[in-house]
Amino acid sequence: MQPLRLDVTHPADIAAAVESVTRGGRGLYGLVNNAGIATWGTIADMTLEEFDLTMKVNAYGPVMMTKAFEPLILAQKGRVVIIGSVSGIVAGADLPAYDMSKHAVEGLADSLPLQLAPLGAHASVVEPGAYKSNIDQNMFARSTLSAEAKADMLKVEGAVLNPAQYPEADDVAEAVEQALFEPSPKRRYLVVPRHFHDKLNSHVAEDTIRWQIRQLVQLNEGHPYTYDRAALVKMLDEALVNSRPRTN
Repeated sequence: MQPLRLDVTHPADIAAAVESVTRGGRGLYGLVNNAGIATWGTIADMTLEEFDLTMKVNAYGPVMMTKAFEPLILAQKGRVVIIGSVSGIVAGADLPAYDMSKHAVEGLADSLPLQLAPLGAHASVVEPGAYKSNIDQNMFARSTLSAEAKADMLKVEGAVLNPAQYPEADDVAEAVEQALFEPSPKRRYLVVPRHFHDKLNSHVAEDTIRWQIRQLVQLNEGHPYTYDRAALVKMLDEALVNSRPRTN
């Protein structure tokens, strides 16, 4: 293992990391874009500094890292994995900047594989639910988060700010391993805790899928190209033909 400390918002740090990996002579098979921050507050309450930082880390970060390391990945016909979030599928009134940044990752997760596949490489996105991390504590420590946003989050979320209530992110690590090494990796890996608040997290998974279905309905309704139910069901059946079965 060769640890390298870098800030994904600093191009010089990224360039130094590429130089270090290249100089090491071992090549690079996998890149996992895991850097991320959270933020809270409505459009009215958030500071522009907090918004800019969220975009730089969560949206620009995977792009800048992938761009810098892509030649090494392609040389090994390797993999790129991006840590997204269920917030890249759903959205909430109090998380506009975070939701926007994770929705941006979804666009990258669809475009990047189309770029890499003809060159022998692959890209996937892992969509975690709630796991233990310092993401909320780091957010509260930042001076760019407004006092109004901090007070509102404490009022709305309460104990959710205690990371000890969440499980370790072992399920996320397992999904990353699959994305890196499965012979036929999936485009998306939805990951919610399996042994923590099972009923609650089954709702997270269901809500995420239902959100996508509602978007489909919204896109389909009320225009000259609206499909009826039978046509939509047929499309779903066609899309499910090669889908993987349920796992334990």
